[in-house]
Amino acid sequence: MTNHVPNEARVIPLRPQGASPPAPAVKEPLWRDLVGDVLRRERLAQERTLKDVADEARISMPYLSEVERGRKEASSEVLAAAARALGLSLGDLLSRTQGELTRVTSRYTGSGSRRGMASPSSHDGMCLVA
Repeated sequence: MTNHVPNEARVIPLRPQGASPPAPAVKEPLWRDLVGDVLRRERLAQERTLKDVADEARISMPYLSEVERGRKEASSEVLAAAARALGLSLGDLLSRTQGELTRVTSRYTGSGSRRGMASPSSHDGMCLVA
């Protein structure tokens, strides 16, 4: 006869005994949140209303509000129109957003370098794919 009890659960540890649990994954910000923050910050810096910018950009005010709050993933045409209404080019908007992404993610990595890289890259840019 065996010592095996048929209905007994067998526990198999997922990590070795005494090992500490892995650090929780850091949730990186979404691009749409960062773009919205940049648009809102620029609009407020110019002391302009949402209605004023939406009218000049020919975007509905509720839609622009959703973009600013990061609720909508705006097309490049909408982003360009909103940027122009604020006196920015699309490149200016994307550059500021990339700077914001770098600033925000540097808090997670500690020094601003990218995770998993031995040294910072000599190429500091971004690539957008449609």
